[in-house]
Parts: sequence; C-alpha cells; structure tokens
Amino acid sequence: MSSSPKLEAQLREAIIAKPETVLDDKDVMQALIAANEKSMGGNIVDLRGIAMERLESRLDRLEDTHRSVIAAAYENLAGTNQIHRAILRMLEPVDFEVFLRDLGGSVAEILRIDAVVLVLESADGDADGVVKRLGDVLRVTNPGFVDDYLTHGRGGQVRQVTLRQVQGASEAVYGRSSDWIRSEACLKLDFGQGRLPGLLVMGAEDPHQFSPQQGTDLLMFFAGVFERAMRRWLS
Repeated sequence: MSSSPKLEAQLREAIIAKPETVLDDKDVMQALIAANEKSMGGNIVDLRGIAMERLESRLDRLEDTHRSVIAAAYENLAGTNQIHRAILRMLEPVDFEVFLRDLGGSVAEILRIDAVVLVLESADGDADGVVKRLGDVLRVTNPGFVDDYLTHGRGGQVRQVTLRQVQGASEAVYGRSSDWIRSEACLKLDFGQGRLPGLLVMGAEDPHQFSPQQGTDLLMFFAGVFERAMRRWLS
C-alpha cells in the first residue's frame, strides 16, 4: 500500500474541472513548487524553480511600479483639476478689491494652502487705502525685494517658480502668519514692459506641502494666468 496521501475525491474533481483556479492562486502555486523542491532533495539544483523565483520577483517589482505610476497619474489629475477650479474662481470678480480678497479666501481654500500673499514692488513704497484694507493678502515693497527674497539676498538666477521649506518665515511677507509657515511656493510675476515685477507667495503649515523635488508645471500655468489677470487690472 502506498504511503503517499491521496486527495479527496471531491477536491480532486474540483481541481480537474477548473485547473486555472490553482494556477491563478499565488499561494497555492508557491506551496506546490516548494513541495516539488522538497521531494527532489537538497542535492538537485532546480533551474526552472530559480527562473520562476526571478520572474516572480520581477513581476512583483513591475506591479509596484504600475501602482506607483497609477497613483502619480491620479495625483496629477487631481492637482490639475484643483488648479483649474482655482483659476475659474480667480477670474470671477469684476472688482479689484474682491479679486485680491478672494486670493486669501476661496482661492486659498481650493488650493488647500494656509496663506496667499501678493507682493508688489513700488518705486515710492507708499500704500494707498486699498493696500491698508488688504493687509493680510497684499504687500507693497521697495524695488528689488522680489529677487532678494527668492535668492535670500545672494543674487543669481531666479526661477519663475520656487518651492522650498522655510524656518522662520518672513514677517515682511506673511505678517502674523509667519510664526507657523513651514513651506512655501513663490511665483515670480511679470506684469509687462515698464512695470516692476511682483511675487505671489503661497504658504503652508505643512513642511512637506512644498519642496524642491516637486514638479512646477501646474504652478507655472497658474502664474501665467495670474500675470495676465493682473495686467488687466493694472491697465
């Protein structure tokens, strides 16, 4: 009498009827391969088994990459929709003061950031009544402030979009909010020939919301739209 255990008739019939269920079950296949290697003994090198292990490892890495690509695509799509919604809201106001107030209100909420500040350079540095009323979202500074702020006063090439983490955020930009701002996106603005540059600063309490490793395409698009909207108001 054979000492090998026999499969139950019902289980055997089920496997014969639907063998693909066994082949599709990763855990079952691994158990069968392990049992086969054990039955061959430790002195036999199973090249097919080694190849299977390598293929399985590659498949796992491919699946991880696939999931990462899909997650990145969804994140990019969500970011695109977010920027589009913010732009549509930004273009709604027909009054300049409402336009600026919305930056620190509904636009900031759509973008899920904690502070938005528009910095305008002015040759005289005077603040009129509108600036005084909008102190939380608007700053008027002396010429050269924008580039100095972006480069920390060291000079050099200035990019249109700068993403960075901050310690001790500038009170001249954020005012009372400077105590809790930990990362920021700085969008340099070109208002056209003959006009001084501006800066749109987005601040976040989360130190990881903005970092140099992130892409800037969507923010560059947002900055381009904002520039054109501001040129309309300035004209």
